[in-house]
Amino acid sequence: MSPILTCLLCHHHCCLADGEIGFCRARQHQQGRLVSLSYGKLTSLALDPIEKKPLYHFHPGTHILSAGSFGCNLACPFCQNHEISQHGREATRFVLPPEKLAALAGKMHKETGSIGLAFTYNEPLINIEYVLDTFRLIKETGLATVLVTNGSLAPARFHDLLPLTDAMNIDLKCFTEKGCRSLSGNLAETKENIVQAVRFGTHVELTTLIVPGLNDRLLEMRDEAQWIASLSPEIPLHLTRYFPRYHACRPETSLSCLAALSREAKQYLTWVHLGNV
Repeated sequence: MSPILTCLLCHHHCCLADGEIGFCRARQHQQGRLVSLSYGKLTSLALDPIEKKPLYHFHPGTHILSAGSFGCNLACPFCQNHEISQHGREATRFVLPPEKLAALAGKMHKETGSIGLAFTYNEPLINIEYVLDTFRLIKETGLATVLVTNGSLAPARFHDLLPLTDAMNIDLKCFTEKGCRSLSGNLAETKENIVQAVRFGTHVELTTLIVPGLNDRLLEMRDEAQWIASLSPEIPLHLTRYFPRYHACRPETSLSCLAALSREAKQYLTWVHLGNV
């Protein structure tokens, strides 16, 4: 009988008996080993404007091949990609080992001018082995590597990504522990990884989806903007408008609320962008 194993990839520290799958739906205990269920398995593949990531200050005006898998280690009730993030391997549509995905990124570069590869749509960090293996191949070609992530990963493992990642957009869901816990997140872990990326020299942009009643207070935005500015006032912050999605039915964020939070953030940050308006 296999012992119970603890997955240390993120803050959940899932304790899994043989055959059990973790909170993220992407990692399983198989006969004494923790195995990635999503390695090489994709649900989404598209050529996107870089601004859709959103990255406004990293090769603006270009496109990038964007790939997503399944699963997530958060449980946001308003997730706009819940069809893949809140599902498991049954959502798989493509199987592409790192070599084939890297080759496709190279092909798209030659045919369309695409700048590289972004892992996005679901949470890529829960599939870290696939990300690392693919990014190593992408970097050999000189193309760009991008992550769109919630930043929820054990900091030691997050550090492994930094030499291979050119740019990140990190979701800073809330700036209170209570708010992050309500989404099954961990603010301290996310903040530590943002600090790591900034100090390493990775291009970092941050996104906060403004949800009424969750993170729309001026005081919370002041705290968030001041903290970001303590790292660098030049870090771009994207404030995006919430609309009802998935299990969330509260009314959409008002434009006046978004404008007020933007004015607050601009007291400390050089670049504040509004999205979904």
